Amino acid sequence: MSTVFSDAHRALVLVIGIVAAAAAMSAPVRAAGCLWPPVDAPIVDHFRAPECPFCAGNRGLEYATVPGTAVRAVATGTVTFAGDVAGTSYLVIRHADGRRATYGRLATISAARGAVVAAGSLVATTSATLYVGLREGETYVDPEPLLGRLRRPARLVPMDGTPARPPAAPTLTCGAA
Repeated sequence: MSTVFSDAHRALVLVIGIVAAAAAMSAPVRAAGCLWPPVDAPIVDHFRAPECPFCAGNRGLEYATVPGTAVRAVATGTVTFAGDVAGTSYLVIRHADGRRATYGRLATISAARGAVVAAGSLVATTSATLYVGLREGETYVDPEPLLGRLRRPARLVPMDGTPARPPAAPTLTCGAA
């Protein structure tokens, strides 16, 4: 029994292969459940689950950032909201696993509703401290245990006045490494 592929079938297979390869090359590699850090800044207020739906708590993480700090997507996903709520700018991105990441206290938003953004890509800048929350359905979950760490390789810097080469891109490390 022989299988005959038309030129259209071969072209479709080629296009699918090219799209898959391009997606793999453009997105940072991350382990399942590992999120890209949204900023390079310390967390100053950690997640505190509220006792009831309307009780006090901290439903996300607060980062000590300065105005204009670049905010990066924690995972690849689709922007579902980009705008103001009660005078504060927010961005919400739905990820393939169904989780939604919320970024708040933003000065600028560079991703429009409906846009697909890659993990680690620039999506906004901060106006002051940054809020990042993570929801599974309507339940807020602690994003901190899911965050990976950015590792930057060590490099030598010339001392003789020769211009330094640009640093290598950081890699995302997941787990307790």
